[in-house]
Amino acid sequence: MTGFVQIYTGDGKGKTTAALGLALRAAGAGLRVFIAQFLKCQTSSEMKSLLRLAPEITVRQYGRPSFINGEPTPEDIAAAERGLNEARDALLSGKYDVLILDEINIALHFRILPVESILSFIDEKPKGVELILTGRHADPRLIDRADLVTEMRDVKHYFKKGIPARPGIEE
Repeated sequence: MTGFVQIYTGDGKGKTTAALGLALRAAGAGLRVFIAQFLKCQTSSEMKSLLRLAPEITVRQYGRPSFINGEPTPEDIAAAERGLNEARDALLSGKYDVLILDEINIALHFRILPVESILSFIDEKPKGVELILTGRHADPRLIDRADLVTEMRDVKHYFKKGIPARPGIEE
């Protein structure tokens, strides 16, 4: 199988959900999946379901429980660097067919990691591994290198009316 580089970006809802749907599909086909979630350190309903349904999926989180407000802390940077190193180990291990770097675009946007580190990650990708990068603000250099780019566009969202995230729907 030829592995491609996919990006799910944009200001609309559904980037992580699309990547996790791909993970579930891959696991159903017998593929092994590694998911590295950057800037996240909380359990979501979709992650609970994935882990129950698909033992072929490994999930690791590299973040703090709170969102970044302003400048990233040294803890944010250390967690992201650890995540990228572990994801690289997974990439090169030969154990995984699909790698998802969830919210990596945001980590790059906030300069927690340099874009060059992901460009070299793409260069290291074995031919048979599918690589998915998610998050708003995808860097144009990554878009140029990707084989598939999907932009989620916010047309209308009830969050703007003050409706919070609902369990099982948004979280």
